[in-house]
Amino acid sequence: MRLGVSLAVSFSAITGYIVATSNIDFKLIYIFLGVLLLSGGASALNQFQERNIDSLMNRTKNRPIPSKLISSTDGFIISIILSIAGFLVLYFMAGFVPSILGLLNMLWYNGLYTLLKKKTVFAVIPGSLTGVTPLLIGWSSGEAYLLDPQIIFISFFIYMWQIPHFWLLLIKNAEDYKNAGLGTFHSLFSEAQIKRILFAWIISTSLTSMLLAYFGFIQSQILFVLLIILNVFISISFYQILFKSKKFIQFKKAFIEINAFMIIVLGLLIIDSLF
Repeated sequence: MRLGVSLAVSFSAITGYIVATSNIDFKLIYIFLGVLLLSGGASALNQFQERNIDSLMNRTKNRPIPSKLISSTDGFIISIILSIAGFLVLYFMAGFVPSILGLLNMLWYNGLYTLLKKKTVFAVIPGSLTGVTPLLIGWSSGEAYLLDPQIIFISFFIYMWQIPHFWLLLIKNAEDYKNAGLGTFHSLFSEAQIKRILFAWIISTSLTSMLLAYFGFIQSQILFVLLIILNVFISISFYQILFKSKKFIQFKKAFIEINAFMIIVLGLLIIDSLF
């Protein structure tokens, strides 16, 4: 299930619901559970699909299927059970639209994105839409309008954040991807170019989060000041990580900070919606 990833996705769905309703109620449990199961099902199905590639990479060779902990058939069955369970929870407890969004997201992730990963290092650009959908599932569970400007801007922030998040993983594990016959950034760009590309996306993600305050989606002055401080910190820190470090990139620090940045921004949105 890749529990850590599935929990993060579920948190995004909860954020969408709270921002849509300005409320915390029992329905959150069903949204959390439904998205958790669907995300786990999609992850399990992806591992079934990429079992041969996973066996060639150090990062993934110990996953259940390539390590022979379970058979590929059992992995496929588990993925179907999780996916159906997640869909049914969303359908009966959250509504038709959230459940259909969850199903479409699986098709996008396990279909288009999984296919494109074998073709190009830029697969994450269309693939990042899969990270936006859980937010929309939560939002629509609150019976809010899907084309509301507020959720469009929040979704855009999540979309922008995902790209440097995934590219950091791709760059860190470049040798693994090369051994598995997949494309790498180093085959297209120099180290200096890679750093500039990453920094450009980090700054773009930072500016996108500021749009939430500019258009009035974060109205508290205290939270606005905290958002400014957070963006100044992330910009300076990534400049140092990418351009002042003796290492090519301080991956651990960069990965922690980019994920913490997303969680804190979503946390500010939740606080502003509730209080």
